[in-house]
Formats: sequence, structure tokens, C-alpha cells
Amino acid sequence: MVRQTEQQIYTTEQYLSFEVNSQQRHDYIDGEIVPVTGGTPNHNKIAGNLYTLIRFGLKGQPYDVFITDQRLWIPQFTIYTYPDVMVVTRPLQFQTGRNDTITNPILIAEVLSQTTKHYDKDEKFAAYRSIPSFQEYLLVDQYRIQVEHYRKTKTREWLFREYQRLEESLTLASINLEIQLTDLYEDINFN
Repeated sequence: MVRQTEQQIYTTEQYLSFEVNSQQRHDYIDGEIVPVTGGTPNHNKIAGNLYTLIRFGLKGQPYDVFITDQRLWIPQFTIYTYPDVMVVTRPLQFQTGRNDTITNPILIAEVLSQTTKHYDKDEKFAAYRSIPSFQEYLLVDQYRIQVEHYRKTKTREWLFREYQRLEESLTLASINLEIQLTDLYEDINFN
């Protein structure tokens, strides 16, 4: 007979106290504290490329761009998470009582890994869609040239576009910025 171990449930206050003092990042999903695992070189390069392209493309405009270490609060789903890349319109809006947890992203990008791709496409995207300011979502594959682009057209309606060739470019409507896939996948080794 196999015994199931009881899973520890934490309050958001316990999570935040733990997270502030932790050397490693953790997501918080409805009471569970989940370690955020390290990425592969491709994962880190793609996230870095995207961050750089957006950051320099938005220079002088009223946006802030964050990469991997900025915590996001999704109250409707009781989730704290760290998107790979996140764009926020100024002024930054923070979770009440916090100055380190964002609540108003307009664009989020995740670089897919084998262990998180289904969660990123399904449950995480559903949670992100509950954020009123959220308008655009990118899912970038690190194992092949593949970008899934979702853009909100109106309440509860999203337009999907897929990119699979380096010579393509994608337009991020929420921030009026075009990105070349050759730049996004620069120096990526698929072997």
C-alpha cells in the first residue's frame, strides 16, 4: 500500500516571508511553494535576447521591462510567479503593502522548457488572462524555431499567430514594437 504524504499548505504571508530571505526563487500556487528551476543556456539566451530587444526598442517610452527576477501577483488565482520577460506600463502598480511585487503587466513572455511548457500554455496562461492590464503573451520554444503569439482583441477574445521561420518578424501590438526572429534566436544552438 502506498501512503500519500500530506502536502504543506502555506499562507501568502508565510510564502513572502520565506521568499524574501531565500537564495532561490519560488513560485506560489494556491498555497504551495514551488522552486523555480534553473534554465538551460538556450533558455537564458532567448530570454536575454528578448529582454534586450524590447528594452532598447522601448527606450524613452513609458514602460518598464523586467527579466526573470521580478515577482508578479495574480490575486484571482492566488499565484506569485516570475515571468521570463514582462513589460509593464508606468506607473508600476504593486500589490498592496508591497514594493517588490508587480500587478499590472501588459505583455508577458515565457521561454518554454520540457518541464513547464504545458503549464505555461494552459494553467499559467489562464491565470495571466485574469489580469485586467494583460494584453499580449509570447511562448518561445528553446528547442526549435517556434513562437506562439497571443494578442487580446477584446474581453475574453484572443488572436493567435504562430511563427516558425527565422526570416519572419512579429509585431507586439501592445507596445508597438516589431521583433525579427533572427534577432530573437541569435546565437542559439539547437543541437
